[in-house]
Amino acid sequence: MVDSGEMLKGLSDAELAALADGLLAPSAQTRLNGLLSGNSEGRLSPDELLELDFLLARVDQLNILKTRARFTLRQQATGTH
Repeated sequence: MVDSGEMLKGLSDAELAALADGLLAPSAQTRLNGLLSGNSEGRLSPDELLELDFLLARVDQLNILKTRARFTLRQQATGTH
């Protein structure tokens, strides 16, 4: 059963495709990589740990958005929306 509440409505296929392919901004990805490296070495300050948590939450939100965009594209392609 399709949960239409998961679909992203009102966006064109091109907009949905762009969302599905979305990435963190390069500067944010570079910072995330540095923080992950520092975390694995146990050398992050409390502020850096908070920043790491924030960036990881953004990655989670982006992944949810990308999944919903892909889902919407599939549903529109099969006409099951």
